[in-house]
Amino acid sequence: MGIQFEYWPVLLLILLLPFYAGWLWKSLHRLQGGRKKLVVSLRASVIILLIFALAETQLYTKLNNKSIVFTIDRSDSVKEELKEAQWIREAVKARSSEKDEAGVVSMALKASIEKSMDAREMNGFQFTAQTNTQFSDIASGLQLASGLLMNGKSGRIILMSDGEENVGDLLRQGKLLRDRGIQVDVVPLAAKEHKDASVEAIRVPDKLYQAEAYTVEVVIRSTSTEAAQLRVFEDNREMTAGSVQLNKGENRIAFQSLAKEPGFHRYRAEVYLEGDEQSANNAHYAFSKVEGPPKVLIVEGKAGISKNVEGALQSALIPFETIAPELLSNDFVTYTGYESIILNNVAATQIPQLKMEMIEQAVRDYSVGLVMLGGDNSYGLGGYFKTPIERVLPVYMDLRGKREIPSLGIVLVMDKSGSMSGEKMKLAQEAASRTVDLLREKDTLGVLGFDSSPHWYVEPQKLSDKSGVIQKINAIPADGGTEIYTAVEEAFAKLSKVEAQRKHIILLTDGQSSTTQSYEALTADMQKENITMSTVAIGTDADQSLLKQLADLAKGRYYAAVDQTTIPAIFSREAVLISRTYVVNQPFVPALAGGTDWRSFLGQGLPSLNGYIATTPKEAAEVVLTSLEPDPILARWQYGSGRTVAWTSDVTGAWSANWVTWPAFSQVLTGMIKWTFPQFQSSPLELNGHLVGQELTLEAKSGNNILEGSHGEQGELRAIVTDESLGSQEIHFTSTAPGEYSAQVSVDKSGVYIAKTKLLAAGSEEGTEKRVVGSSTSGFVIPYSPEYRITDGQGLSKLQQLAELTGGRMLSLEHPEEAFAFASAAQKRLTPISEYLLMAALALLLMDIAARRLALPPGMWARAFAWGRAAPAGPPQQAETPLARLQGRKQLAEHKLQRKTERSAVGSAPPPAVAAPPRPPAEQREAAPEPSPPAASSAPPDSMSRLLEAKRRGRK
Repeated sequence: MGIQFEYWPVLLLILLLPFYAGWLWKSLHRLQGGRKKLVVSLRASVIILLIFALAETQLYTKLNNKSIVFTIDRSDSVKEELKEAQWIREAVKARSSEKDEAGVVSMALKASIEKSMDAREMNGFQFTAQTNTQFSDIASGLQLASGLLMNGKSGRIILMSDGEENVGDLLRQGKLLRDRGIQVDVVPLAAKEHKDASVEAIRVPDKLYQAEAYTVEVVIRSTSTEAAQLRVFEDNREMTAGSVQLNKGENRIAFQSLAKEPGFHRYRAEVYLEGDEQSANNAHYAFSKVEGPPKVLIVEGKAGISKNVEGALQSALIPFETIAPELLSNDFVTYTGYESIILNNVAATQIPQLKMEMIEQAVRDYSVGLVMLGGDNSYGLGGYFKTPIERVLPVYMDLRGKREIPSLGIVLVMDKSGSMSGEKMKLAQEAASRTVDLLREKDTLGVLGFDSSPHWYVEPQKLSDKSGVIQKINAIPADGGTEIYTAVEEAFAKLSKVEAQRKHIILLTDGQSSTTQSYEALTADMQKENITMSTVAIGTDADQSLLKQLADLAKGRYYAAVDQTTIPAIFSREAVLISRTYVVNQPFVPALAGGTDWRSFLGQGLPSLNGYIATTPKEAAEVVLTSLEPDPILARWQYGSGRTVAWTSDVTGAWSANWVTWPAFSQVLTGMIKWTFPQFQSSPLELNGHLVGQELTLEAKSGNNILEGSHGEQGELRAIVTDESLGSQEIHFTSTAPGEYSAQVSVDKSGVYIAKTKLLAAGSEEGTEKRVVGSSTSGFVIPYSPEYRITDGQGLSKLQQLAELTGGRMLSLEHPEEAFAFASAAQKRLTPISEYLLMAALALLLMDIAARRLALPPGMWARAFAWGRAAPAGPPQQAETPLARLQGRKQLAEHKLQRKTERSAVGSAPPPAVAAPPRPPAEQREAAPEPSPPAASSAPPDSMSRLLEAKRRGRK
């Protein structure tokens, strides 16, 4: 063991210690003797310890142990975890010394420590770290492994990989390891030969014009020479399909097409090879924007109800597409290709939750407009309460204290059998909770869960404590069988005793009843009590015929929830329908309340309406037309970067017969729709993107100085990037050259990415707010990770370069015993002790303070300072007994009393002068015993004699 100092020049401060000790000795005037020496010694010790701590003193021991960090590639291109773990176990088992240390680091997209550095056996070692295996970042693994070799450990890294990295730079990391003196041994893992064909790219022009001819090019790489099938799609419509002859290596196939529909289009190329062993790389995507007039999507709740809307759009030469809600796309990019989306009397029960979220995000982030047209399946009646569509629209779906609503009594009969576990039960609980929010405090709600038997989780009660009721709903478990009849019978028995103007039961189940009771008699009794019941069947296992029959017998509605996410909307719709208050059926003429820019076609006199759906305007919304209540008939507002409009009456003529025959109707309707179009149809901006590793680089070029203000200050360029799971992030571009900007986005999964770019130009005057002057939408695709590309086999060459660069070895899978077969250099294991030195200095400092501040009896500090020193040599002394001490004290007292008596007898006459004997030194006086009292020559005088003598002296 030895000692070393990290900052040895600090030790030169010790040369100043004698001067400090001398100054301290002179300054301590009030301390004397041993106490002063003790204080100076303590203070000097504190200074020495502090100097050693500042120099970062370290103890070290020299070891000849070997240290290895096994760095293992776990990406999908390798897939040799069992073989690698076995190799590590055998290598550690074959080490020559049990003190040799080993650690394990694994990496894919990120590196993780599988085992820290120690000398333990690894007989049961297995990989446990979770990582994204779709990417390979070898450099991160080497960097983490080098960290395990710090703190005085000298050793080497053994890398097991195929060298096919797609993130980072392993050779650059190798140079850093070489500079630190760390050697890297390599165990190459040859990529497995397999039959594969991959689509590496599909190329189409970024911008096209309507009716323009263009070329589609598909790049395919194959590991064999044979025929394959190629299919190319545009927005899920097949463009071409057929057999192509593939050669080993790269193949290029091209064909011509014609740009027909304006808007944003996605292209997909797929290849099918007989016996293909890797399917993850069989498809690739591309995007193109076809310039043309704006395009509108009409979603109609029932077929044929959009004739008036289609006629208005045709008269305005606006292209449109009409679909049923079931045909709404599952791809988010599809919604960004429209300027506006119209929901014409569509119920929320017809649109899954995910598609509502796509529409909401398209409006908020990508400037897509939204128009909702009323009817008996829209707004609150459609079940839009607390949905993403309600967030987008300028009106609330519930009536917030505007009119008296009949008191409601609702019992939710929810299946809680084992088949309802998981997502089904969560959605059922959300649906029940949403019903609680929609009802008022004076309404009554009960929640009955059933499996083989019913159980009340919420007894029918007034909703004075909504949060408590929701907590009970969320605590409903899922287990047991299914028995419907007894649950409905129990719900009817309780609800019949509730005092409410409207009573309703909602039955939710995904199974079949275990008994066949007489539902006809039960529903007949329910009708006598004016109790209705609606039923909801979840999935295909439910007894749909029974549930439909129950709904018909109980004068309710039947729902087949094919998509489970529509369950909350069904419950909200039912709660609104039984109130029968949201529909206003009375003739009136709408009053103009706002929208000055629409007065050109709304200010010439308006026809009457016969009905509408009552809603509540939002605080920031602009109400253009109102009813007599007043309720909003036409409202609009800005939501994020998009605009939305709410028309609460219909457009089929049921309530709006006078409007659809009004000559200005087409102008009014198209004016509403056009108002929702994006404000910027084009942008002086070119946006491109390319992927390097996991970094997506966006590059923007502006052809003019629109990003620069009049004072020369730069404007801003921002973008919102959204992936397929609707996760979005906002990025800010940085200027790289005049008119050129760049930004990076980290991506860790494949899929479709949409980027909406906004240009914010600097204000015309200094200090004014920046304004949006343009926007652009582009698409980027990561069809599959570069991990699945067919490579050219350069990975092994990189591994050889890494070994040569760092002075490492090329090992093999057949000889794991060679792992520890290298000469080890002596290595120091350092133990820092600065913290302990500081602790000791603090303890001595406290002793120093005590020595200077505490006052002890004289001689105590001197004795404390001299404590522990060797006593002078001499004959041993016998210990003094307590009896001897008492006798000595008695003799001393008698001697003092006799001397006092003699002085009294002599009187005031001075004693004869007698030469005083010389005083011995102080040391002798301390050591000399007390003189013994002299022997009395005569008997001492008695008390009477002393009194007489005193009286005589007083008379004189």
